[in-house]
This record gives sequence, structure tokens and C-alpha cells, in this order.
Amino acid sequence: MVTITYFQALVIGLIQGVTELFPISSLGHSVLIPALFGGSWQTLVTQSSSKTSNQYLTFIVALHVATAIALIIFYWATWRRVVLAFFRTLSTRKIKTSDERLAWLLIFGTIPVGLIGLILEKPFRELFAKPLAAAVFLMINGCILLFGEYMRRRAGQSHKRELSSLSLPEGAAIGSFQVLALLAGISRSGITLVGGLVRGLDREDAANFAFLLATPVIFLAGLYKLPSLASQTGHAMVGQVIVGALAAGIAAYLSVRFLTKYFQTKTLTPFAIYCLVAGALFALKFTIWS
Repeated sequence: MVTITYFQALVIGLIQGVTELFPISSLGHSVLIPALFGGSWQTLVTQSSSKTSNQYLTFIVALHVATAIALIIFYWATWRRVVLAFFRTLSTRKIKTSDERLAWLLIFGTIPVGLIGLILEKPFRELFAKPLAAAVFLMINGCILLFGEYMRRRAGQSHKRELSSLSLPEGAAIGSFQVLALLAGISRSGITLVGGLVRGLDREDAANFAFLLATPVIFLAGLYKLPSLASQTGHAMVGQVIVGALAAGIAAYLSVRFLTKYFQTKTLTPFAIYCLVAGALFALKFTIWS
């Protein structure tokens, strides 16, 4: 078993914190970057898809929890309003305000991916968490982002919808798109952001909804696997976990702060181009050049 070094923990933590929020797939990059470096880095990836070793996966769990905590901190005021609004609807049995609707949109958007993820996460990881597959799905992710931009331009500003105008089934549908992020190379934030664009939201609202939707999924998935951090495997790398988690949390906070401003005026196109070019280069690397 290859032990994660402190340098690897720092690099992978930074990659996780950035790529979880940027629409370029954190899972894809957590597979591709170590495989690109080769040696002990690549062994981390092969370990993650094996049935006998879970050290790397245990480490990734910690990074996900740190990322979710960063999102909660950034959206703290929103989450406070949403939670209070949710309990208010339980007493009134009505949805009246935009915060109350957002609370139920997030619930309906989280349940499908939570249930499906429990069933498919392990088989998807074993089948697709491999460098060449991740490169191909990264290119597909780029095409999805371009499709989202096409739909936004086609709708135009006259058809812009408010987030509070989404129906609960629409919220469930957008949230369900997160299931595709089980495929290494498909971005969770990217696919849900595109789902919001398809339903008529502008980029800013679609991005905020995507980040809010991602928070409970990432956090609950981390909590579900948190016992692995208390195992003997987890105890063997406490220092690396702390370094990686701090790096991921800080990077995630700075990323969401940047992106919420970015999507006020700018598009998904640069990220789409990156995914297409990087995916193609990675695919060549792991076929012709390997």
C-alpha cells in the first residue's frame, strides 16, 4: 500500500477544492492528475478502484467534508433563512415565500441523487474511475457546458426566470442531474448549472442553485463514509488528512467566492473549451503516448 505524502495531500486537496466548484469535475481530476504524474501518484488511483485498499478514498472523503463546510460557511446566511423557512412550512403546511420554496427545491433536488448514489457509487467507481474513461467523460462534460450556453442564448433575456419560479418537479429534475457526476469527468456543479440554464435561469441563479444543491450531497456523502477516517487506515494519515482538508476547504471557499461573481457577467464557454482540450490531451496521453 502506497502512503499519501504531505505534498500529495496538499496538491490533491487544492485540486479537489477548486474542481469541485469549477465546472470541470473534481472526481475526474482526482483520477487524471495522479495518473499523469505516474509512479506513486498513479498507484493512489489504482488503489481507489480496488476492493482491497481504501486509503485514497478515505482521504478523498475528508476533502469532500472540508469542501462542504466551506460552502456552508460561504452560504451561511442563505442556509439559515432556508432552514428556518423549512420549519415554518411544517407548521403552516404552505409554501409562501421564496425562501420556503428554495428549501423544498433543495430537498426535492437532493433526494434522487442521494438514493441513486447509494446504489451506484461503488459500481460506477470500479467501472469508470480510470484515466482514459475520465478523459473521455471530461470531453463530454465540455460538450454539456456548450449545450447549456446554447440553450441560454436561445432563450434570451426575455425568457429569464427567477429561481423561486421553479416547480418542485423541476428542482428534482435539476438535482437528479448530479447522478451523472458519479462518472469521473462529469462535473456536479457543471451539470446542475446547465440544468438550471435549460429551465430558463440566468447563469448567476443557476450557479447559486448548483452550489446550494451540491452542499448537502457532498456533506452527507462525507458523513456517510466518515467512519472510515476512524479506522486504522485513517489513523495512519491524520497529518495528511488535516493538510489536504485545510487546502481543499480554503480553495473551495475562494473558488465559490470567485465563481458567484464570475457568473454575474461571464459564460461557461472557457470551462467548456478547457474540458474539451484537456480531455483530448489526456486521452492521447493514456492511449497513443502511454
